[in-house]
Amino acid sequence: MNVFESLRISWRNIREHKLRSTLTTLGVIIGVAAVITFVTLGASLQADIVNTVAGGNAATMYVSAQSSSQTGLPNFGDGGQTIFTEHDIDEIRSLQGVEAAVPESGIAASTVGFNNSTVGRQWVVVTTPSYFDVTNQEFIAGGAFQSGEREVVLNRPATRMFGSGNVSVGDNITLTRAAGGRQVNATVVGVVEPSEESALGISEGPTPRIFAPTDPFYQRTVFSPSANENQRVYGRVLVLAENPEQVDAVQGRVYTYLGENSDARQLKSSNYRFKVTTQEELINQVKQVSNTFTAYITGIALISLIVGAIGIANIMLVSVTERTREIGIMKAVGAQNTDVLQLFLFEAVLLGMFGSAFGALAGLGGGYVAAEFIGLPLAFRPEWFGIAVAVGVLVGVLAGLYPAWNAAQIDPIDALRYE
Repeated sequence: MNVFESLRISWRNIREHKLRSTLTTLGVIIGVAAVITFVTLGASLQADIVNTVAGGNAATMYVSAQSSSQTGLPNFGDGGQTIFTEHDIDEIRSLQGVEAAVPESGIAASTVGFNNSTVGRQWVVVTTPSYFDVTNQEFIAGGAFQSGEREVVLNRPATRMFGSGNVSVGDNITLTRAAGGRQVNATVVGVVEPSEESALGISEGPTPRIFAPTDPFYQRTVFSPSANENQRVYGRVLVLAENPEQVDAVQGRVYTYLGENSDARQLKSSNYRFKVTTQEELINQVKQVSNTFTAYITGIALISLIVGAIGIANIMLVSVTERTREIGIMKAVGAQNTDVLQLFLFEAVLLGMFGSAFGALAGLGGGYVAAEFIGLPLAFRPEWFGIAVAVGVLVGVLAGLYPAWNAAQIDPIDALRYE
């Protein structure tokens, strides 16, 4: 019996038992659909995070000092060291290939008040006006603060964190310093889109942020050995290269300066090391975390495929029992064991292929709906269509192999006498 004849007979048997065939493939459809949905959702989430982290910031680097136990991008209040003096920032700014270097640190506000409404502890990012250009943050309203003025910039979530209404440009908020309890009134001069630093695992979702100028809000100082005077000291420096092609070279120059001539080298603890993190490194970290999460969820979804394979194996064993007399007639007219094996194996493979094909389409639809619901741009990996079909064939082969072999071993005389 040739291959095409086996396929024709297998397809005829599937069509004659439409309901049973549909229910048999349902397990494979659900399994493949679950896998494709989670893979699509993971790819969409990864693409959104990578686009947010890297979009417009390909030439930006983050300079910090981390302990051996820290990974990723440090954040305010995470235990990182505040060791970069104004002298260090000026020297980094003067390095070849550096377009800008801005300081960044944080102060704790025990409360923030607006219009008789108060929220609890908040970290206030203290930096310079050029910070927003270096981080490529988009202003929704207003603009950057000015150094020396009691002005602040909020991100969009921060404008909505008060129960008494949203904060707008021109409104005044009150910051109560955690150290000393002194209250400071400040005018909101700008609102920016939220940064997705939280996507790196620092926190969940867009975090309310308040940005303020170092002068007059930040007064932490340390003795600078190089300048021989007290200077403000910061926890992180953002460095912008003149163009993305110079990032690697600038990164090396920053490392060289920090390790040889910087105040930070003398101020940091011995168990801390300098870290100059580029956007490429951040993106790789995001991808690693995202891939691990997607693989974990996909592994759980694969259980449905196992259930589907068991369903195919079960129905094929039933089919062998139902068609015992037909097998006997086939063998009586000259069919070989390999012909019977091929016939039943093809039927199982067709069931697996149909299940995986419909499952892939259902999974793509499920991924689209999930991405739309969460608000992510759809990003699908086309190779998973091929993987889905291959999985369907594999499931069909594994599930149908024993029933097909069992059918091929039936004695034709016993089969003809079977009622």
